[in-house]
Amino acid sequence: MKRLTALLSFLILTIGVLAAGCGGDKNNPKAVYKAVVKDELVVATEASFAPFEFYGKEPGKMIGFDVDLIRAIAKEIGYKECTIRHMDFDNLIPAVNSDKVDLVIAGLSITEERQRLVLFSRPYYKSGLAFAVRKEITDIKTFDDLKDRTVAVQKDTTGAAYGEKLKAKGAVLKPFDTTEEAFMVLEKKQADAVICDLPVLQYFLKNGGSEYAKLVGEHLTSEDYGIVVSKKNQNLVKAVDHALEVLKKNGTYDKIYDTWFGKGIDKK
Repeated sequence: MKRLTALLSFLILTIGVLAAGCGGDKNNPKAVYKAVVKDELVVATEASFAPFEFYGKEPGKMIGFDVDLIRAIAKEIGYKECTIRHMDFDNLIPAVNSDKVDLVIAGLSITEERQRLVLFSRPYYKSGLAFAVRKEITDIKTFDDLKDRTVAVQKDTTGAAYGEKLKAKGAVLKPFDTTEEAFMVLEKKQADAVICDLPVLQYFLKNGGSEYAKLVGEHLTSEDYGIVVSKKNQNLVKAVDHALEVLKKNGTYDKIYDTWFGKGIDKK
């Protein structure tokens, strides 16, 4: 009887240890990382969206907030290499869904339409739309004042979608492949305004744009940016979410944020 009792106790203890071990792995970020990690993480972006992703003064070198963040995420998960490829904006989601890349980071707003196509990580940046006009223009103070005006936008963005509201009011919407092209036509006086993400407009004005343009009106929207993963890759989005959480807790996210947006700015 004593032997049977001892045996039962041993079995119960063993099962308990195994169960605890399984539960621990399930909730352990390192276990989530292990499910996806390999030698190289391949990332797609559209590198004309300063300060999130753009080419700096050094030829061929991509820099920006998104670039630094995704490299930190890759390092946290355990990838040996993080390769970032520039693509046209409208090719980003098809690339991740056709397995040409592992994920996309490109200042992409989380929308219902996009969520039908792909998975998004938890939000990593709070943004929103705004608009800038040429400096000499004084009679545009609100979004409705853009009626009968020529407005530049980047194609396939939330800014372009929001600008569609102006068409019924007589405005001419000019879509471009990049925000840089939209800013260029504003400078050349071929457009009266540009609708774009607020931090991108702020960076543009800070780095020379204020010579011929200015922000006007209220913020048009509030939006969250997310990292895009194929719906076939549930484990990867879990790993990215864990990594983001770790980077926010250990201060790495704050350091990257402060580098590109300055200290003391509300991260929300």
